[in-house]
Amino acid sequence: MPKQIKISVLMAVYNTDFDLTKRAINSVLKQDFQDFELIIIDDGSTENDRKSLLEFIELHEGKITYIRHKNRGQAESINRGVINSVGEFITILDSDDEYKPFHLSACLQEMEHADLICSTTETIVNSIEDYYVPDKNDHNIPIHLDDAVLFGTLFGHQHVFKSIQFEGGFAADSAFYEKANQQFRVKKVFQKSYIYYRNNPNSTCAVLKKELALNQSNAHA
Repeated sequence: MPKQIKISVLMAVYNTDFDLTKRAINSVLKQDFQDFELIIIDDGSTENDRKSLLEFIELHEGKITYIRHKNRGQAESINRGVINSVGEFITILDSDDEYKPFHLSACLQEMEHADLICSTTETIVNSIEDYYVPDKNDHNIPIHLDDAVLFGTLFGHQHVFKSIQFEGGFAADSAFYEKANQQFRVKKVFQKSYIYYRNNPNSTCAVLKKELALNQSNAHA
């Protein structure tokens, strides 16, 4: 029988600077709620300092599981993490973001009347426009992050994540949340215990925004 764990935290890593990944990992290790496992899924990284990452993980083998596969994208990496998780609840942390020390306990408190939640974030930006992302239904319309569904803030019962798979592409987090809303009790929480770094030009969302802008430019060329 696998060990019973309350929360499985899933982190997909792809060429993330080790210092940022270490910051993210430390934010999980320093939670005021300690009944968790952290599963790191290396999505075929080639440019990160894997040696330093593995050495750091070895220091915390009681809490951290490391999985690696060839590059498949964030969605498939998180899906693999779900398959390997044993927690009663599952949540996600982007490898260049971090949790405030009370994030897991704050999320747990919201679960009495919900199967899945997402939350607002404390967002670190370089400019006002970084508070906005393209609307999933019309990429020409910007929406504020507080009105969006963000991968890292999803927190829910294991059966929700094992019933619905993430699909690749832009707004995979929002699509997951909408599918869950058809089957389960979902709600948006305004707690800002997740620190979301939008000032990183290589973040997943920043790269997607650049790709969307390029596609739109090519479409009108």
